[in-house]
Amino acid sequence: MDRRHFLNTAGAVAAGAALVPHVTHAAEPADVTDPTTAAAQPPAFAFEEATAAGLLARMQAGTLTSSTLTAAYLARIAAIDAAGPRLRSVIEVNPDAMAMARERDAERRAGRVRGPLHGLPVLVKDNLDTADRMQTTAGSLALVGTPAPRDATVVAKLREAGAVLLGKTNLSEWANFRSTRSTSGWSGRGGQTRHPYVLDRNPCGSSSGTGTAIAANLAVVGIGTETDGSIICPSAICGLVGLKPTVGLVSRAGIIPISASQDTAGPMTRTVADAALVLQVIRGADARDAATADAARHTDDYLAALDPNALRGARIGVARNMAGFHPAVDAAFDRALAVMRKAGATIIDPCNVPTVGKYDAAELEVLLYEFKDGLAAYLASRGDTVAHHTLAELMAYNTANAGSEMPWFGQELFEQAAAKGPLTDTAYREALATCRRLSRDEGLDALFREHQLAAVVAPSNGPSWPTDWINGDRYSGGNASVAAVAGYPSLTVPMAYVQELPLGVSFIGLAYSETQLLALGYAFEQQTRVRRPPRFRPTMAG
Repeated sequence: MDRRHFLNTAGAVAAGAALVPHVTHAAEPADVTDPTTAAAQPPAFAFEEATAAGLLARMQAGTLTSSTLTAAYLARIAAIDAAGPRLRSVIEVNPDAMAMARERDAERRAGRVRGPLHGLPVLVKDNLDTADRMQTTAGSLALVGTPAPRDATVVAKLREAGAVLLGKTNLSEWANFRSTRSTSGWSGRGGQTRHPYVLDRNPCGSSSGTGTAIAANLAVVGIGTETDGSIICPSAICGLVGLKPTVGLVSRAGIIPISASQDTAGPMTRTVADAALVLQVIRGADARDAATADAARHTDDYLAALDPNALRGARIGVARNMAGFHPAVDAAFDRALAVMRKAGATIIDPCNVPTVGKYDAAELEVLLYEFKDGLAAYLASRGDTVAHHTLAELMAYNTANAGSEMPWFGQELFEQAAAKGPLTDTAYREALATCRRLSRDEGLDALFREHQLAAVVAPSNGPSWPTDWINGDRYSGGNASVAAVAGYPSLTVPMAYVQELPLGVSFIGLAYSETQLLALGYAFEQQTRVRRPPRFRPTMAG
């Protein structure tokens, strides 16, 4: 999740490279002494900004193989992630990636295409279980050991669709739910992920590795997870499209959890069409996750619904009380609204979400309770593939290995969660009810009903801040929370740049409105075509 301001506020109240799997420790000198080291621009990449549709068409035509594509991405990871700019976005490459690619090629030659991602290299965040030779650790050295015994359902769906699992991405350790003073993009196992556009800036959110990797063209598409901001923020801040689905549309089984009421996985891509394709693959009911019981009723064809004219006649609410955190962002947002208006949208401005921020303390309470409960269940599911099975054991490990696990910040959120009781506690039930009432009933539901909206829009992010391990994140503004707390979908699409730093615009909807949000985002994308690949500048002054 994105370590937002409410963690500091509410937390204080509550407390008073080679092409083989690699593990790096953040205390190594290379991680802490050269954050702005300039690197020569990497060589031209044959598949820069390639789309899933374009690559699949070439494979279908016989002019490209999965083996060629996979080898190119592995070489790209070696050249600019493990070396060169040293992005540190890929925590581990799959030692079986080339074998998978050759198998997909053989299947295609034999006339068997598994599904819509057949032969495409995909990166997944290191909190999704993969039953292979890769680790699943949430970035923590405490979970390094034996790989998971079973794929996360999302991973299983990717395999079924023919994807090549290229590797795992780095993340903010424990999905940024360990400390109130954390630095986004840092993990004990993977070190510090860098911002791909300006290396000394922060990539934001816990899905920072996926954000940097896909922005830097290290794979076709990627999978992130979000509790509050960890798809939207790194996608926006790295110039990507990111979709946080409705909670319950995508299974969480086999994903290291924070919150049963807010967690979800989702696509992080360079285009809206690629996000629609990935969502079509990973969504669906799963007996392993009761929250997905209604997912089978929401089986829209997201790709078919993409319409460059979707903004025409759409009623778009402008959440002015979710803007105002940076003048350059506000100016870009006004230009984006002008594009929507010119494309035929009816703009209701202002159309403020009345309850923004009023749920922050209750949200933290919910997350602390649900993290303790969900983590215990997850660790039990791993059996003897992990050495630690309780939050207390993990805290003891961190304390005993503070040099590698806590060189910059502590584990205040772990400690607060450990002090919570079971989910039957009145405090938890009341906090959850407060979150749902304020984010849904008196928040988005009321606003959409009053104004008959297709979506609410707001800036996704402020300009990225310099990474600072001593003081932690200097969060510059964003708007993931209301949809995250409600469990509703949100989509960020590239909107503009502040010099080299990307900005996104968020389209927020009601439950299971992904089809409409993707169509609106696609129409905006086609009108603007803002995204450009990163140039790996060492610093803003470089």
